[in-house]
Amino acid sequence: MKRTFAGLCGLIGVAGLGAIATHAAGNTETSTSTGAAATRVPARLAQGKAVYDKWCAPCHTDQAGLAGTLALQTKYKGEKPAVLEHRTDLTPEIITYYVRNGVAWMAPFRKTEVSDSELAAIGAYLTAPLQERGISPARLAEVTAAGAGK
Repeated sequence: MKRTFAGLCGLIGVAGLGAIATHAAGNTETSTSTGAAATRVPARLAQGKAVYDKWCAPCHTDQAGLAGTLALQTKYKGEKPAVLEHRTDLTPEIITYYVRNGVAWMAPFRKTEVSDSELAAIGAYLTAPLQERGISPARLAEVTAAGAGK
């Protein structure tokens, strides 16, 4: 038992050192995940992706039946993507307004829930080019064909 535990600790330590060495060598991408799929985003967008995954994704992804996505599908009737990560028309100011003030049944988020720096990171993530957000080429083609920028 002691050997197995020590061996596991050693593997974890080596993996951790490998991650540190990779980052120190200039790796600029970070993996985050929403649901089952891992998404690679540049390191400068990683915090925004992580905060989005925690606070926004529970209502605003492409999973069936989510309140935020359903509301935007009804509002835009296909003229704009209902999934926030697929949008190209958002600005940091619009994101800040809705996060701080809420809309319809979306409650506002206090600064104790989403800090100003985290909100800025969400804004940077959701306004970055789709490719940088880790949208797959196939999904990017679908979003583009559906008129994501309208």
